[in-house]
Amino acid sequence: MSETKSVPTMGVEDSPDAIYDARTLGAPKMAVFGLQHMFAMFGATILVPTLTGLSVSATLLFAGLGTLLFHFASKGKVPAFLGSSFAFIAGYAAIAPNGEADLLPYACLGVACAGLLYLVLAALFRVFGPTRVMRFFPPVVTGPIVISIGLILASSAIENASTNWLVALVAVVIIVAANIWGKGMVKIVPILLGVVGSYAVAAAVGEVDFSGVAEAAWIGLPVAWNDTALSVFGPNFDAGLAITAVITIVPLAFATMIEHIGNVSAISSTCNRNYISEPGLHRTLLGDGLATILAALFGAPANTTYGENTGVLALTRVFDPRVVRIAALFAIVLSFCPKFAAVIAAMPSCVIGGVSLVLYGMISAVGIRNLVENRVDFTKSRNVLITALVLVLSLGIAYSAAGAIVIVVGGISVSLSGLAVGSIAGIALNIALPGHEYVFGEAGGSDAEGPLPLEGNLEDVEEMAARG
Repeated sequence: MSETKSVPTMGVEDSPDAIYDARTLGAPKMAVFGLQHMFAMFGATILVPTLTGLSVSATLLFAGLGTLLFHFASKGKVPAFLGSSFAFIAGYAAIAPNGEADLLPYACLGVACAGLLYLVLAALFRVFGPTRVMRFFPPVVTGPIVISIGLILASSAIENASTNWLVALVAVVIIVAANIWGKGMVKIVPILLGVVGSYAVAAAVGEVDFSGVAEAAWIGLPVAWNDTALSVFGPNFDAGLAITAVITIVPLAFATMIEHIGNVSAISSTCNRNYISEPGLHRTLLGDGLATILAALFGAPANTTYGENTGVLALTRVFDPRVVRIAALFAIVLSFCPKFAAVIAAMPSCVIGGVSLVLYGMISAVGIRNLVENRVDFTKSRNVLITALVLVLSLGIAYSAAGAIVIVVGGISVSLSGLAVGSIAGIALNIALPGHEYVFGEAGGSDAEGPLPLEGNLEDVEEMAARG
């Protein structure tokens, strides 16, 4: 009996061609489907460490381990893959703007604490239910935060792309073409195609230095102690920087937790299984949070459920979580190949810049979409004020001369980033101002804000599911 059969349906009959137990296909076909899931998450997952300076090998290792941990927490019932979250890129950039090796562990510490917030919300969901909890994080707060994330990062995309605009534009054209005109898997992996295509062009025009690839070993350990968050707790521990990282990065979890709910809703719709009911959002949030904590502690990016893999589910109609776990094992195996990581490290700035032009713009666009789809009423002064202050504080502080608000507490200097201040202000204003009418799950108060950009496209998922 399939693991998903113990989950209630979404109220409709299963499609006759849907496969809930992939063992009927045989081991070779299961392996092929697992590889397909790995390639679907690949482009976006490796892009995050490339943008932030984190380890590619550690990223792949903990994407795989995090996925397995998520499946354990969700009782093996949800066919979700966990890859690198784009939402935390701004947090890494605030603490280690140039990917400084001595600062990234502090950023990872902040991300690990953000993962703890998942556990708190999961417990609140279990005790009070989603309606009471989510009223504190309505779209009028999370939407502007997501918009700010993309706009704050935009300048780095331009800076990287300007090193070779021809290569950068190749990446943009490939991604746009794959998204708009692509069919099947092509439409699901636009980032991967954009990276590979523009990388090839960059190599052809002499922009790539492959000397590091030749020197790299074929097999090696994916984690180095100095890259981990645990390494900061030594004689040179900077308490002020640690507090700054926590306060700066933890508020980003409010947006990503709602992103998580949107992705679980999409997977439920695609598979015709009500995963919000069983195993429940408290279990899926727990799994996501534990995966993020584990990854961050060992120097890898935060994890999140991936929309690309939901697209693969809709395309193949194979809904067995075992297939996703096979993909996780493939990612773990690949993480032990330093030569592959060296190929990624050799990627020139113009390729990163071209992909980022689309990615960061889409982050802000998705924030706007969240406001529109949730019908946030901007004729109400409270909504205008909350949105305005979140945007102005987030962007104004980020682009100010200091780049942060510095507060000295007990002799320790704590720097509050624009995103941290904007997020805190938005949540506080939403609680304090009268006229709060958001209800989780009701029309005009959607429980699914949707994934961050290019971590899947829910319209594509729904379209493929409808065709199936």
